[in-house]
Amino acid sequence: MATMQQAVVGFSWDIAVDLSKKENRTRLSPSATRGLLGIAADWKLRDEDTRALLGGMSSGSFYALKSRPAKHLDEDQLTRISLLVGIYKALNILYSRKLAGAWMTLPNTNPMFGGDSPLNYVKKGGIPALLRVRQLLDTRRGGR
Repeated sequence: MATMQQAVVGFSWDIAVDLSKKENRTRLSPSATRGLLGIAADWKLRDEDTRALLGGMSSGSFYALKSRPAKHLDEDQLTRISLLVGIYKALNILYSRKLAGAWMTLPNTNPMFGGDSPLNYVKKGGIPALLRVRQLLDTRRGGR
């Protein structure tokens, strides 16, 4: 969700999309919704878990989202989905398809998770926990 800004020929840096602008949220929301639902299906998440990953979306709003992509998600939801996409990508780089699909729901011995699953860790910890999991996986794969 970033664009590249070039200040000096040959050098560029990421500039985050301004999610405070409704037009950006409207543009990104349909593909973010499809991506989230695809990830949830691949990870075999219950609807309750997917709603929790979105920050506690109500059942009615979630089922409406499943039947037709959202016209515009809020900043928090788009940030959460962005982090989940990064986690999903890293898992699929690091592990086989089968393990990548199951990793979030398996008990994990990493001290960060305390023997619980990464899914429960991020459901309890919200965006900060999603960031930590994303950083853990990016570090494991040698990404930045």
